[in-house]
Amino acid sequence: MAQLDKINEPVQFDSIKIGLASPEKILEWSHGEVKKPETINYRTLKPEKDGLFCERIFGPVKDWECHCGKYKKIRYKGVVCDRCGVEVTKSSVRRERMGHIALAAPVSHIWYFKGIPSRMGLILDISPRVLERVLYFASYIVLDKGETQLEYKQVLSEKEYRDAVEQYGYGSFRAGMGAESVLELLKSIDLEREYTELRQELDDASGQKRARIVKRLEVVEAFRSSGNLPEWMILTQLPVIPPDLRPMVQLDGGRFATSDLNDLYRRIINRNNRLARLLELGAPEIIVRNEKRMLQEAVDALIDNGRRGRPVTGPGNRALKSLSDMLKGKQGRFRQNLLGKRVDYSGRSVIVVGPDLKIYQCGVPKEMALELFKPFVMKELVNTGKAHNIKNAKKMVERLDPMVWDILEGVIKGHPVMLNRAPTLHRLGIQAFEPTLVEGKAIRLHPLVCAAFNADFDGDQMAIHLPLTQEAQAECRFMLLAPNNLLKPSDGGVVAVPSQDMVLGIYYITQERPGEPNEGMFFKSINEAILAKENGYITMHTRIKVRIKKNLKNEDGTERTVEGVINTTVGRLIFNEIIPQDLGFVDRTIPGNEILPEIDEIVKKKNLKKILEKIMDVHGATQTALSLDDIKSMGYKQSTIAAMTVSISDMTVPASKQQLLDEAQKTVDKIARNYRRGLVTEEERYQEVIDTWKKTDDQLTHDLLSGLDKYNNIFMMADSGARGSDKQIKQLAGMRGLMADTTGRTIELPIKSNFREGLDVLEYFISAHGARKGLSDTALRTADSGYLTRRMVDVTQDLIIRELDCSANKDKIPFLEISELSDGQEKIESLQDRITGRYIAEDIVDPETGKTVVKADHMVTPKRAPRVIKALNNMGRKTIKIRTVLTCRSKNGVCAKCYGSNLATGQPVQIGEAVGIIAAQSIGEPGTQLTMRTFHTGGVAGGDITQGLPRVEELFEARKPKGLAILTEIPGVVEIKETAKKREVVVTDDANAQSKTYLIPYGSRLKVQNGQVLEAGDVLTEGSINPHDLLKIKGTKAVQDYMISEVQRVYRLQGVEIQDRHIEMIVHQMMKKERINEAGDSHFIPGTTVDRLDFEDENERLIAEGKKPAEGTRIMLGITKASLATDSFLSAASFQETTKVLTEAAINGKRDNLVGLKENVIIGKLIPAGTGMKRYRNVELSQDIEDIEDETEQLFTPDEAFDIDAEGVERIAARHRIENQKNNVL
Repeated sequence: MAQLDKINEPVQFDSIKIGLASPEKILEWSHGEVKKPETINYRTLKPEKDGLFCERIFGPVKDWECHCGKYKKIRYKGVVCDRCGVEVTKSSVRRERMGHIALAAPVSHIWYFKGIPSRMGLILDISPRVLERVLYFASYIVLDKGETQLEYKQVLSEKEYRDAVEQYGYGSFRAGMGAESVLELLKSIDLEREYTELRQELDDASGQKRARIVKRLEVVEAFRSSGNLPEWMILTQLPVIPPDLRPMVQLDGGRFATSDLNDLYRRIINRNNRLARLLELGAPEIIVRNEKRMLQEAVDALIDNGRRGRPVTGPGNRALKSLSDMLKGKQGRFRQNLLGKRVDYSGRSVIVVGPDLKIYQCGVPKEMALELFKPFVMKELVNTGKAHNIKNAKKMVERLDPMVWDILEGVIKGHPVMLNRAPTLHRLGIQAFEPTLVEGKAIRLHPLVCAAFNADFDGDQMAIHLPLTQEAQAECRFMLLAPNNLLKPSDGGVVAVPSQDMVLGIYYITQERPGEPNEGMFFKSINEAILAKENGYITMHTRIKVRIKKNLKNEDGTERTVEGVINTTVGRLIFNEIIPQDLGFVDRTIPGNEILPEIDEIVKKKNLKKILEKIMDVHGATQTALSLDDIKSMGYKQSTIAAMTVSISDMTVPASKQQLLDEAQKTVDKIARNYRRGLVTEEERYQEVIDTWKKTDDQLTHDLLSGLDKYNNIFMMADSGARGSDKQIKQLAGMRGLMADTTGRTIELPIKSNFREGLDVLEYFISAHGARKGLSDTALRTADSGYLTRRMVDVTQDLIIRELDCSANKDKIPFLEISELSDGQEKIESLQDRITGRYIAEDIVDPETGKTVVKADHMVTPKRAPRVIKALNNMGRKTIKIRTVLTCRSKNGVCAKCYGSNLATGQPVQIGEAVGIIAAQSIGEPGTQLTMRTFHTGGVAGGDITQGLPRVEELFEARKPKGLAILTEIPGVVEIKETAKKREVVVTDDANAQSKTYLIPYGSRLKVQNGQVLEAGDVLTEGSINPHDLLKIKGTKAVQDYMISEVQRVYRLQGVEIQDRHIEMIVHQMMKKERINEAGDSHFIPGTTVDRLDFEDENERLIAEGKKPAEGTRIMLGITKASLATDSFLSAASFQETTKVLTEAAINGKRDNLVGLKENVIIGKLIPAGTGMKRYRNVELSQDIEDIEDETEQLFTPDEAFDIDAEGVERIAARHRIENQKNNVL
């Protein structure tokens, strides 16, 4: 137990730096040289001395035991055995102690010579192809030209070398080959001189030459500023990773399974030892050269197998996994082990519905709960004296002693658990619940949280996790508990809307049926009416009159009684009992309205959503949670009583069907006749046929629905929004209608039958055709959508609210002027939707009343929004200035005022909210609902516009779109010139005396007419705009507007509502960089890209000092490029192109300041968001234990959902901790 005395405190650090390792550094890491390729002795199964698993170098295999067995037991801790030289210590050191191989000849590191661009080639100014011939002993390079005509660094082939020796004589110049020669060249580089010369050359260079110089300058500057030396790209000592990270295990048959790395190391050691022997013997040059080349290739294979030439293969022709492969891809170190870890205290099981649960509860199977809470139960057994020690307690739990169940009941009280359903597409995919024990083996889930998890009960499984620390429990209770997650973070709508049975039950109970017996009866109270219903005098749906008495409070605090008669149904009275009566559906200021029920109409799913939103607005989350449970219970109960069924006789086929079909067929025949006579083209004929059948289909649907009885079961299910739709009823009893083929083109033969009549063979075939395509689309879409979400999360992950106001202490507020989003005639998003929950950057005064509706720098609440719009209309304005993420000046992250309200709470967003991740999830989660296909607009070339998911991807990756629109680069008047060969549009700008001609490709449709006056950046042809062109011509604001409206258009067409600010976050990240054109007096290198804010700050500084500022252009990066361009190399390396990112980072000697989320997850720190922010990590309690003893506060009242901030959570956790300490003291 001695080693447990000192607890290993994790090292505290603020940043991580990466660089090249010098040979001295490698020797400093090493605990000894590996000299032999042997691994373990096959007889004794002990590691061989000086081999790859040597105990003297790497530490003992068994805890506290040396190799020869002279020293055993912990009392010899730290002794080095005099016989075998092994230090007596813990065997875990074999995971951290490194060794080294002293190479007989230097070798190059493949990352730096073969990576793109080749860093070694750039710094030596030699092309990578030539450099490769030198490194692999095919060519000579001149190291010292002596008195000859040769050039320094000139490359000579074998023949040229021999000729030169003959010409100038042996020893008149020095040339060499292999990594040794390159090492000498790298050592001779003077970085400072190189830098100065390149800066001078840059001024007069242009084109290709300039680009090459900029690249070289970047590499030279990297070495100059990082403190790395160029010669460290050549290895003279090779590090050997610890043996437990490349293990060797014995299999059943006595054979061994080993890590590929051991094979790769073995080849290196064999070749290295052979080379050393050859050098010692003074072997001929050609043999030594061949051996050196083989050593170089062996080291290449170890570092990155397959990067150059054919990969080294193991048994069965499988390429061996090199060190680089260990890091790369989904199975690599980054994504498999650092970003995704397996956790203890978790379980998974099938879910079933728990209709009797409260919304904050879930049912956990007893056996599962016992296993999850095992340590807590054991501790409680010992504390209560039921067990004498931990060992006994463990036995009791494992034997399922009846005593443990009572203890378990107590332990789970007030200890929330987290439930998660994969795929977790947004943050509502993990929520916390209060566990209740249930029999059986399935987890019970509350039906209302299914929508958030996207769960159903057809065999779905869910995982359950147990928060252990006080902080984690407090966080679960006050932030993750289901009642705190009733709103969608993407648009602020209610996510827990009742569905199916619940909707049907509420619809049924609030229905009114005229002509019921005893209609219009009077009752003296609600109870009397209910009694009459129970005894069969009236039904739930009979319209009756009831006398109501209500006690109301006057403004002065006195009470008054109001009574009167209301005209309603029993069902509606019962429904109103569970709904708060002050939601604003009824204007209570009108006399006589005080006693009216809040809801006096039939309640469908849409109405339910409105009611819940009102309850949320007026009463908050706690009351909403209570109302939801009441609505759920009532809905289930009433839909059971309603006993609705579906029968074939509910599907009545309209009498007019045959006649409609005959008429349509006649029309179609007529169209075909016209086509044969050459009166219409094939395209027009097809379109007319489709339109005819569509019209017939719509007419039939109308006849069907208007002919259905209002109390028909199928109709009621569809009308209430419980299940089914008009479209489905149409297919059951009308006609199936037109189908699409696999390309998305509509087949002109409609399916005239419906499901009640049955389909014939041809109809079945036609319908199966499109349906199968639909299913395969869905599978593809899921993968594509997931990948898009991953890229969006990566690009926005470091956007966290870091300050309240980025314009504090500055004279002007950053703003953007916005108007409603529309596309020609069709409105995409209203101005009211766009400003709700945002901060306004100007005072809005209503000219009618002269009152200020909202002041500058204040938030537009949902209540204020209509008033702001009204004021704008009164002023005759169409635009308004708001604060937005796009103009935020925060250094990293965004500020609370530019972001606006937190959609999940409706309150201003708090510091620490990870708004970037929320944005990515909000756009990614509905991604699977978007369509995949490109719609074919009837075979017009270039007319196929990309829509749905591929369109969103195209926009965010800033690609050149399919079906490109041509933009005019100058303002002016249009002139269209058409000849037999080509079409041209000439734009003439008389003001500046310039004109430009645009050639219009065949098949493109023009959007302009002769004589039309255009602005620069206007569209000439139909299609999608290339955002890069728009940025160049019209500037930043135009391209930002375009991106937002285009993404919104795709989502709104599918009926998905997303708030602008989520899209803004991504566009903000895409437009962070500036490309330097002229450096001025700044430290920037022309042609490189820098962060926009750094660029602006540097220029402000230069102007203040009276120097020449840098000039640059704003550029737009796609999200993949933007993720890789992040300042954090850990984040970029764990995203894509791992080796490339790490190569770059090492040469630049990059420092990762750990500001984003991924970096902190990778190194195992709390993420710097929410309660993990530094400002919340040191919350202290200013009370003594005595004060807390008086405050016996109940920390969890089941019927309450707390609205609490991060600091509150920390306080509560701190208080819990003190209470625990106090209990332990007692």
